[in-house]
Order: sequence, then structure tokens, then C-alpha cells
Amino acid sequence: MIQPSNVFKDNLAQMSSIEGIERIDLIDAQDNVVASIENKPGKQGSLAVYHYLQQTFGSLDAKAAEHGLAVFAEHTADARNRPGAHPNVDRLLEVAGGAPALRIHVVAQA
Repeated sequence: MIQPSNVFKDNLAQMSSIEGIERIDLIDAQDNVVASIENKPGKQGSLAVYHYLQQTFGSLDAKAAEHGLAVFAEHTADARNRPGAHPNVDRLLEVAGGAPALRIHVVAQA
């Protein structure tokens, strides 16, 4: 488990590669895909964080969400000040705040 710094870019540098990942699906208790994070520019940082959380915690529960918020560093403060600006951070805030846990399913590129 990484020790998150207060700089997102530095935290990203400590994570494993997302090469070969097409997307990550977040799945609720009823097996519904509630969100997907695709491997494309503008989403790759979030994809790396959620992949790291899956590797480290197995699922997105309150403990994983709290750690993810620390990893997102300066983006977490921005998300709290501007709800909706960072939907993948908003999701962590929701789960950390008591929303139901989600499964993290990594979809490999074909």
C-alpha cells in the first residue's frame, strides 16, 4: 500500500501500469454496473487509482474510499468545493460517507 503524498501526480507515479486495461466497471450489490471508467485521456488517472484500490482492497468500501481520497490529494479538496467537477472523486466521497460498497471489475483489452 502506498503512503499518499499531497500531490496526485506523485501518488500516480507509485501505482502499477494501466496498460492493457480497457475500462473499470463499478458494480453494486444487485450486479448493476453503476459507473465505468474508460482508459482514455482525461480518465487515466482515475482508472489508475481505482485499479490500485482494486488491487489493494479488492472492493470499494469505506476504508478503500478513504484511502482513495488521500491518493487523489489536491483533487479531493477541489471535488469537495466543486461537486460534480470530479465524478470519480465524488463517488469515493459518497462511499466514504456511508453509501453502499461497490465491486471493482477490471476489464482487459481484447
